[in-house]
Amino acid sequence: MLTSGWKSVSMVDVHGKVTFTLWLCGCNLRCPFCHNWRIAEGLDCFPLDRKALLDELEASAFLIDYFHVTGGEPLMQWRELSSLFAEVKLLDVPVSLNTNLTLVGPLEKLLKADLVDHIATDLKAPPALYGLPEKPAEKLWRLFLRGLEVVSDYGIPLELRIPVAKGFDAWPYIEEGLRRVKTDFYVVLNPLVGRPLTNPRDEDWCSEHCWPGREVEELRERLEELGIAVHVNQFMEGSPGQALSSSV
Repeated sequence: MLTSGWKSVSMVDVHGKVTFTLWLCGCNLRCPFCHNWRIAEGLDCFPLDRKALLDELEASAFLIDYFHVTGGEPLMQWRELSSLFAEVKLLDVPVSLNTNLTLVGPLEKLLKADLVDHIATDLKAPPALYGLPEKPAEKLWRLFLRGLEVVSDYGIPLELRIPVAKGFDAWPYIEEGLRRVKTDFYVVLNPLVGRPLTNPRDEDWCSEHCWPGREVEELRERLEELGIAVHVNQFMEGSPGQALSSSV
């Protein structure tokens, strides 16, 4: 497996939980706002020392709620990930997976094997946020919706993250996504940020669409009117940025 490393104790990668977080390399999307794009493109990566990882996880297990794997897109390496999750389960550590939900076949294999206890995903609306041409983006959006249905079919708790950008009418896509969710979930709104806090893949795109304002509060109000639990990654005091998670 190709990784960019891990953090034995993290408090920012799953809302309200402490995680041991592993970053895996590779991704099938090219989101213009991505701040982990070097990982997604396979740069700054090296082979995973599985024994060292598992030894450190075992030592940290009493501190954490989840072994959380993010990226990049972890399901790009799903076969190796499957065997790793099986070893993590032997340590009696719950598993959380951050995935873009477009690799539906590998996702269902892991869920069918009972290897995942929690899912985190980004509802990137509209699909223009995928950074791909219109037709491939629309196809991936349909796969994402199917991924939400699969997660619901298996009853996996879901952290539904929504990247919030300027200049897009995201609500029709959000409504379409919400209709597919039939499992326990909550929403985390992530205002998209750029420099100086992050190094986005596409600085020109980010200069136009990052740093949303009223859009965040308006979206929170609409979601709360539907009775949905909503959390917002707040801008950090004294800076133009926000607290960041590993969402990509």
